[in-house]
Amino acid sequence: MQRISVIDSHTEGEPTRIIVSGGPDLGGGSVAQQRRVFQEKFDHIRSAVVNEPRGCDHLVGAIICKPQNPAAAAGVIFFNNVGMLNGCGHGTIGLAVTLAHMGRIGPGEHLIETPVGDVKIRLEPAHRVTISNVPSYRHAHAVELDVSVGGATRKVRGDVAWGGNWFFLVDREGAYGHGLDISLANLEALTRFSCAVRDALERSSITGTGGGVIDHIELFGPPVRTDCHSRNFVLCPGKEYDRSPCGTGTSAKLACLAADGKLRPGQVWGQESLIGSAFDGWFAPDPADSSRVLPSIRGSAWITSESTLIVDSTDPFGHGIRSSR
Repeated sequence: MQRISVIDSHTEGEPTRIIVSGGPDLGGGSVAQQRRVFQEKFDHIRSAVVNEPRGCDHLVGAIICKPQNPAAAAGVIFFNNVGMLNGCGHGTIGLAVTLAHMGRIGPGEHLIETPVGDVKIRLEPAHRVTISNVPSYRHAHAVELDVSVGGATRKVRGDVAWGGNWFFLVDREGAYGHGLDISLANLEALTRFSCAVRDALERSSITGTGGGVIDHIELFGPPVRTDCHSRNFVLCPGKEYDRSPCGTGTSAKLACLAADGKLRPGQVWGQESLIGSAFDGWFAPDPADSSRVLPSIRGSAWITSESTLIVDSTDPFGHGIRSSR
């Protein structure tokens, strides 16, 4: 039997399960190289950790791995019910409180290596964490799609942006907006529409830079909270929605706001999630590239459990019930 120790947390409602011991040996090299090893040789471990019967479709997993930079507090690789993720903002906040819970870091700033670049975390009082994310940018503006939902086809326009993952971002208002109420009561319609947008992107062969797959759809509408500027719905790979306001998605939004001149450097953007939780986001100009921004995201996370997962070689579902979503 294989024993895998994990620590669970949630960041503004979105869960993260982090492998802290008992995971596979991913060798040396960069975190991106270790991610490739994990994907190619140990996908059964990914499935065992996050899929049923131990997990669920909206659970995001991670494994702490060896960083190349000796000054880094850790390397991390994120995954979900259907495969590897490029980055994960809420998961990085969850990682921060997990490392603190393990006694590996204290208050202050620390470096984390991810497959898509270095991220800084700042551990603050009262479960608060600020992450300085990877450079983010808008790749394409006002991209038009023919979106088919329930037998009807209409045109939708949105932006393609990078915030650590690839996003297609659509506002509610206007002739080409999504026109949907961003609320839990409307979850089924939001999911159906977002899946149709993703299908339309694939049919139209629309991608991010270098053929990057746009696997996250982000819809916006008016906020409910008075301390926020918008409320979002984010459909993740695997067809589950983000309970948090989505860290990489908020980074992509900041890049689009900056490109439109709607947000100044250092100005705070309050991003509300579908369940009413919130991130604060702001950006600094990227001195290396004027078309990009350096986003910062602040949110809260809490430890929810410590446990040992047991993978019995005689169990037909020991490596999880693979999601087909």
